[in-house]
Amino acid sequence: MKGFILPCLVASLAVTGCATKKYVAREVGGVNQKVDAVSVQVEQTQERVKRNEVRIDEVNQTSQAGIAEAKGSAQQALVKATDAEKAAKGKLIYTVTLSNDKVTFPVNRAVVSDEAKALIDEAIAQLKAENKGVFFEIEGHTDATGPEEYNVKLGEDRAMAVRNYLHDQHGIALNRIQVISYGETKPVADNKTKDNRAQNRRVVIKVLE
Repeated sequence: MKGFILPCLVASLAVTGCATKKYVAREVGGVNQKVDAVSVQVEQTQERVKRNEVRIDEVNQTSQAGIAEAKGSAQQALVKATDAEKAAKGKLIYTVTLSNDKVTFPVNRAVVSDEAKALIDEAIAQLKAENKGVFFEIEGHTDATGPEEYNVKLGEDRAMAVRNYLHDQHGIALNRIQVISYGETKPVADNKTKDNRAQNRRVVIKVLE
């Protein structure tokens, strides 16, 4: 009987050992699968992080470019406002307005007509004769047709045309002339009729001591 029990015990232990090895192998395999799955998730997460970092860098670059452009525009506006303020501190002697009731400023053009030149010549003739050290503030204005930004540029072009005539024809130093464009923002009449729009297309020359 004892001889029979011993082989049974040995067989039982062998079977148990095999079952244990299979269990361990199965558990280890399951763990390895979980580790592989986690590794894949980590790689995917890292890839998403990298893509997000690239997008963030692109957004930052775009934002910085926009900020720089805004700062540049603001600085230009500040310079023009400061120059206009300096000119405004002087004593106003008189004002000459070049508009369609006296001269012609065609739509979308910034040409100084012969009539405008005659008015300018008459206005500064006495100043030149008396050799007064005056300063000039030249304002450009437009009607309300067209985009606002375009009108600002057009008003500036008209004022610059008058400034260049004062400099080239009468020898007025450029550092004595300030130019500013108001575009369509300061009309003298509403823009509902052709005649009113013609009045708003003008250049105003302010002479200051």
